[in-house]
Amino acid sequence: MSSFQQLAITDPSKLTFGFSPKPLKLRSGMTLGGGLVYPELNFTLPTMFVNGETMDEVSRQYQEMISAALKRAAELDVPGVVVEFETLPPMTENPDWGMRVTQILLDALNEASVKDGLKSVLRMTPNDTREMVRPPVMRSGQLWENMLELFDRAAGAGAELLSIESVGGKEVHDEALQACDVSQVIFALCVMGVRDMRFLWTQIAAIAERHNVHAAGDTACGFANTAMVLAEQRLIPRVFAAVVRSISAVRSLVAYECGAVGPGKDCGYENVILKAITGYPMAMEGKTAACAHLSPVGNVSAAACDTWSNESVQNVRLLGAMAPTCSMEQLAYDVRLFNQAIGDGPEAAGMLKRWLTRSDTALDPQALVLAPESAIQIGAAIVGAPNPYRAGVAAGLTAIGLISDAYEYGCLRIPQREVCWLNTIQEALEELPEDEGAFIDSMMGVVDTTTFRPQDYELI
Repeated sequence: MSSFQQLAITDPSKLTFGFSPKPLKLRSGMTLGGGLVYPELNFTLPTMFVNGETMDEVSRQYQEMISAALKRAAELDVPGVVVEFETLPPMTENPDWGMRVTQILLDALNEASVKDGLKSVLRMTPNDTREMVRPPVMRSGQLWENMLELFDRAAGAGAELLSIESVGGKEVHDEALQACDVSQVIFALCVMGVRDMRFLWTQIAAIAERHNVHAAGDTACGFANTAMVLAEQRLIPRVFAAVVRSISAVRSLVAYECGAVGPGKDCGYENVILKAITGYPMAMEGKTAACAHLSPVGNVSAAACDTWSNESVQNVRLLGAMAPTCSMEQLAYDVRLFNQAIGDGPEAAGMLKRWLTRSDTALDPQALVLAPESAIQIGAAIVGAPNPYRAGVAAGLTAIGLISDAYEYGCLRIPQREVCWLNTIQEALEELPEDEGAFIDSMMGVVDTTTFRPQDYELI
């Protein structure tokens, strides 16, 4: 375990797209964070069953998706492409099925390299199936073993980037969001989530080292993205969702403490904070991910990206082509713009970054906390804290301070019904005990302990 006690990037002008202090060199010759932004494409099946009887059709669909998308990437002269394979639950439960698709994708990437000279890499993202039983069994059992087996076999076959959308702490966090309870959010993310991440990412990093591939990164998708979607539906305040996003960086940081080296997974919008802390390259998504979910951060999320993703899209026919091919084209043109700005020099790239940032940050607090200037301040609060619990409190207080100041100075629009939440959240954070042990003791008397196994989080 390593810890980050200072920021890798302290100057907002250096927290920018295409460049990372610690670029990642890949076997294909691509260097993530080395001066170019690359498209990162993710696709999935249309609505259908995945079982032994349908695996031939599943395989056909993935072959169709990857072949057409890579053909379009070559036609558009992309400098390289990251392809992410997020498995569906049956594919993680049955590693043979997951590997069947993995090999289809790897073979297609190799063929495109030989035929078209297209540089590429496969990011393997088994879905976290541990939550498929209630309460979830996080550290043992067949679901856990099968997930590790798929990671291991995929890495051995040539998947060079290993990621996951892990779920540790979600048992409490879902209820915390419904109640808008920031103390439970911190308990779920910075106590339960951090402890699960340490356990999980120690295993993933060991697999990556054994096969000479890269532990890439995790995401707080099931936490902060859930908050963002709920806020978009006006079910919780946007201010609260912005604070959740900031706190979520504490949890996602653990992957890098355990050995991950990026690129952080695309749906972790907190990645801009993690890039400031770690210096590793990061995937991001925004407007081009509207095929998967809506968000208020479609431009600002691109300001510091090293790969630019569509999140995920189903294999359905659109007027132009099948949806994954259309997504590949959209990503290719977005990346072409980023790289042209880089090629025109720091002034041009800086102008594009300012446009991406300013076009969003005045309109939503969730965008404000993702601006490079905000990310550096939140990151500094995290690395300056003595433990993850206090880091979560510090991140939350920093975020609410940034939001309050921007609102007070007329630089941020907040719905009038949400203004009262600024003081409510700040007071709740300030009232939390200084000592982590005291905090845990108090929360164990508040949360529903029947929804999780305390032993899996080292709480008994």
